[in-house]
Amino acid sequence: MRPLLTLADVARNPVDFATPLWAATGEQIFLRPLIPSDGEKLARFLAGLSPESRRLSTFASYDRATADELCDAIARYDKLRLVLLDGGQSIVGLLEFSFDLTGGDIARYANYGEPLNPATDCRFGPTLADSWQNRGIGSLLLPALWEIVGRFGRSRVILWGGVLADNGRAIRYYEKNGFRRVGGFVNGDGQECCDMIIVLEE
Repeated sequence: MRPLLTLADVARNPVDFATPLWAATGEQIFLRPLIPSDGEKLARFLAGLSPESRRLSTFASYDRATADELCDAIARYDKLRLVLLDGGQSIVGLLEFSFDLTGGDIARYANYGEPLNPATDCRFGPTLADSWQNRGIGSLLLPALWEIVGRFGRSRVILWGGVLADNGRAIRYYEKNGFRRVGGFVNGDGQECCDMIIVLEE
């Protein structure tokens, strides 16, 4: 049995976790950990997100300062961030995991009768560039993402901040890929959200 990964392991050897993938169009894309030198690429990705994509995401802002902050935080906290790159090596997706559950997450899921385990559960939040949405990329990515978080000893994944209840497309996508709805809540902005969870296959 392999020892569990740590964020420091990933930060030391990010190339070991790079995964080539092929889009339905035949274009090769790459999944790899965020690295410190990604600031400029990440800033362009964030700045290019449409107002609707920003409404559905959880970033405080979409500028170079935010990009640099994310790059500076590599292996410093509880977050694993991976990026999706197109053939030209531009960032077209940011996939975030948090290995620390919030008190709000724990309380909500307990109320649903689905108690969380901080040792085996984590939070997940994906963001794709607008031009890469609705192309099957999310479903293509999930097996590689689940393999990585499984190596951290995580066996269940919840959605980071839930998913907005009016985002029917995302809810259908998550359900198609094995998530199930367990309850609902109103977030800090007064928006209705759905909590969803997936149990990863052994």
